[in-house]
Amino acid sequence: MSGPDRYDKIIELCRRRGLFYPSFEVYGGVSGLIDYGPLGARIKVNLLNEWRRFFVDSSPDLVYETESPLVTPENVLEASGHLSSFTDPVTTCTSCSRTFRADHVLEESGLLGESMTMRELDEAYSKGVVCPVCGGKLGKPAVFNLLFKTSIGPYASSAGYIRPETAQGMFTMFRRAYEAVREKPVFGLAQIGRVGRNEVSPRQGPIRLREFTQMEIEMFFDPEDPSAGVPSTYEDETLRLQVAGSSETVSLTAKEALEKGLVGSPWLAHYLAAGKRFVEGLGVEPSEQYFLQVPPGKLPHYSKETWDQMVRVERWGWVEVAGYSYRGDFDLVNHARHSKSDFTVYKQLREPVKLVRKVVRWDAGKIRRLFGAKTGQVIAKLKNLTEEEINEFSKKGVLEIEGLTLGPEAISLSEEEYEERGRRYVPHVVEPSFGADRLMYAMIDHAYTVREDRVVLMIPRRLAYPSVGVLPLMAKDGLDVFARQALLKISHAGFTVTYDEEGAIGRRYARLDEVGVPVAVTVDYTSLEDGTVTLRDRDSWRQVRVSSDKLTHSLDRFIHGGEDLESLGEPLNKEG
Repeated sequence: MSGPDRYDKIIELCRRRGLFYPSFEVYGGVSGLIDYGPLGARIKVNLLNEWRRFFVDSSPDLVYETESPLVTPENVLEASGHLSSFTDPVTTCTSCSRTFRADHVLEESGLLGESMTMRELDEAYSKGVVCPVCGGKLGKPAVFNLLFKTSIGPYASSAGYIRPETAQGMFTMFRRAYEAVREKPVFGLAQIGRVGRNEVSPRQGPIRLREFTQMEIEMFFDPEDPSAGVPSTYEDETLRLQVAGSSETVSLTAKEALEKGLVGSPWLAHYLAAGKRFVEGLGVEPSEQYFLQVPPGKLPHYSKETWDQMVRVERWGWVEVAGYSYRGDFDLVNHARHSKSDFTVYKQLREPVKLVRKVVRWDAGKIRRLFGAKTGQVIAKLKNLTEEEINEFSKKGVLEIEGLTLGPEAISLSEEEYEERGRRYVPHVVEPSFGADRLMYAMIDHAYTVREDRVVLMIPRRLAYPSVGVLPLMAKDGLDVFARQALLKISHAGFTVTYDEEGAIGRRYARLDEVGVPVAVTVDYTSLEDGTVTLRDRDSWRQVRVSSDKLTHSLDRFIHGGEDLESLGEPLNKEG
């Protein structure tokens, strides 16, 4: 029998050392839900803060962080299309009555089930597909809505849902946010928060969850000036792109992908490149990630164009860790229609433009003779005709108002010239959306290293928790006192730090390596003589000696500055 593979070893490490494990494990657990333990919770916080630093703090006066509720009223998700379109295909076994994701069953048979439409799934299942558990026949695929439903307050009629994405909270607050940022024509709203999706059959451990953390940006811009405000920071970043319908990737810079029309929006190209750089900073090499274009038949209901960022992990192969969508004006238009609110913005033109428009005029006396008591209602409606209604009158020669028909005997159509000094429009949106939990696992998967039969978790130094370990060589002779003083000094300087005096020094080094602590500070007998300490690098196991007076400065250069250990002090001729 073969031993555990890399994934099993990672999961065992995470359970044993308090990174993450199944939720409610004492009751048998619930698939699709995980707990983050004492170490994992803080590493995840560091990951969220890294995303915040990279995408929000680095874009001052452009991207603003927001927060909105987890529970969302039903009418919001009706307007957004999630009530009707947020679904997965399911199938039920006619023998054992178990339910499965219809596309996943085909995936396990070697078919590309997730890329199939419902019609293609129906066709595949019509030929007979067997249950992966009992071997019985699986029924015809059906759609299953992924929303978690609840009620707001004690009344069942006040339906609500756990939000499936943070995006809708940002769309519904758009007017308030637009005014708060002084009506900028280009700006982004960002949000980090929990979301819920009632997955049919969660699998792949932390890769597919029913509750998880999203990190999203909604970038609003003028569709007639889509390049406005786009930074040139990443335009020369090389992207590996797999266009829908192709089995090969092409390598192009973000600028080239935009110019060749492979990517349809400047903001979309910018965030693809930024996302690649961000994930690379988590320890995933460029060769281990690419962008997969979602084919038209599989696009989310709100999207004009979507690219999935794929990252390779040992057990599962290529998995999606982020999605980048050009949502157009879908969300704002639909929320405006359903809420009767104004989601347009005003744009001043550089030069006034002379235009001609059609105008409906009426004879109030004739309308009064025709409609009597309803005259006021009819005229009020005539004063607020939409452009669509005016065009309809131009074609048909009659108007239907309040159940009444008006013709040429009472109303007429004319043209008038006017000067337009500005225009109103609904902003378009590009959305990069990251799954924090998948990124967390991908980072750990790429960091998991075995050296001389010892596990070393090489996660980026600035994301590790704790970031420093303090170890007295012996817990006596004043070494422990010196070490605890160093502990307080390091902690007061803002580093997360742990203290360990139990067991042999090599065993303690191994414990720190296993959870990814980047640097160990060792206090030995020389420390008592000259006030120096040893710094040990988690990845190379090399050591240098530094003055305790410069200790916190040296740690800052190593952890946050990314400097090599040898630049911090006098090298020692030993590893371990």
